[in-house]
Amino acid sequence: MQDRLVWLLEHFELRANVFQAGPLDCGEAFPALPGQGVIHVLQSGQVRIRNRTRKSLLVTEPSVILYLNPTTHRLEPADDGVTMVCASFSFGLGEGNPLQEALPDMYLLPLAEAPTLADTMRQLFFEATEEHCGRQAVLNRLVEVGLILILRDLMDQNRLNVGLLAGLADPKLLKAINAMHADPARPWTLAQLAKAAGMSRARFADHFRTVVGMTPGAYLSEWRLGVAQALLLRARPVKLVAADVGYGSPSALSRAFTARLGMSPSAWLRSRQGESSGAH
Repeated sequence: MQDRLVWLLEHFELRANVFQAGPLDCGEAFPALPGQGVIHVLQSGQVRIRNRTRKSLLVTEPSVILYLNPTTHRLEPADDGVTMVCASFSFGLGEGNPLQEALPDMYLLPLAEAPTLADTMRQLFFEATEEHCGRQAVLNRLVEVGLILILRDLMDQNRLNVGLLAGLADPKLLKAINAMHADPARPWTLAQLAKAAGMSRARFADHFRTVVGMTPGAYLSEWRLGVAQALLLRARPVKLVAADVGYGSPSALSRAFTARLGMSPSAWLRSRQGESSGAH
């Protein structure tokens, strides 16, 4: 089977930053930060999660609590033995990217259901208790590995019914999605994508919409804009970015940006740079 995550990890730079490693003695609120998700890994004890958009949830066993999108939430210890590792992370993506639709606002995965992930998290907790040189860097890298394992587990176990990861878990749709991921500049037609999937055009279009939640054309547009945003953040000139993602000119890319994000590529980049300079 083709590597389902290769192009996501090729185009978008996963970076994690651990900011909590050890006992959680009192409640703590986590604001929604633009462009960032948050992962909490519960090692021991019980913790209550409070969100504005759902009822509070009591977690009673070692688990991963994942917020892929910026979401305001709060953790409250439910006993005296709560030990956690918490980290923020980013894929270097902007607004409106396909990965944002891949998970609900919160995803809870007990470690007992994901043995490979549990092994990595044991190493994470071991490192958190030590004071070796390079500790912060090792913690950050282990969280990044954990995030990749979570995405892999979601696809391997078919835990999601709709969205990008559900599409990547489908052997036929995977071929078409990977083709778009590998070459976003190509002027893909429905017939070409259906052929890559080994399906008729009508069957492919219907199946893609059902599984991914949007048409192939809409997904390609979202992917192109996501890649464009990642390239802009790497200081690639707008003219070259437009060519890289299949737009005939910078003005065509600007129109797509404005229609989807409400601002031009240069204005969007300035806004992101302003957010970065104002972050702690």
